[in-house]
Amino acid sequence: MSRTITVSDELYARLEEAARRRGVIGVEQLLENVADPPAPDADELRRRGEVVAAIDAHRAEMLQKYGVMPDSTELIREDRER
Repeated sequence: MSRTITVSDELYARLEEAARRRGVIGVEQLLENVADPPAPDADELRRRGEVVAAIDAHRAEMLQKYGVMPDSTELIREDRER
C-alpha cells in the first residue's frame, strides 16, 4: 500500500539536498535509509576503527601528560548556585 503526504516545498528541497549529500537517489531512498539504515561496509568499519584508535591514543596521551583529571561536576554545580 502506498501513502501520500504533503510537505512544504522548502522541506522537500532540504530532503533532496540531504539525499544528494548522502549520495542516495532521491528523497524516497533517503527515507528508506532512515527507516532501515544500510549496514556499514568494510571501509566504513575500518574508518570507525581508526577514529576510535585515535581517540584512545589521545586519551592515553592526556593521561600521561596531566594524570587523572578530577570530575568537575561538583565545581559546575557550585558555580551555578552562585
